[in-house]
Amino acid sequence: MSGDYPPITCKELKAILTYLGFAFDTQKGSHEQWVLIKDRRKYKVTVDCPKAPFSQELIKSMAIQAGKTKKDFYAILKKL
Repeated sequence: MSGDYPPITCKELKAILTYLGFAFDTQKGSHEQWVLIKDRRKYKVTVDCPKAPFSQELIKSMAIQAGKTKKDFYAILKKL
């Protein structure tokens, strides 16, 4: 694993989503749904905190759900 892409905690992921303008919507079991409506498009990210710290594959998947790249997530994390 590269030092540029360390695992992300649940708290860090929620901070990234909040920074992007996402808001908590619903929860089913341990799965939280975070949503953002932007430019007439609805983005929905599923966050499963018991799986934190998140693997690179999960981070990539959540970034895609958010309309971003994994690299974007880490750039935001450095700003926070």
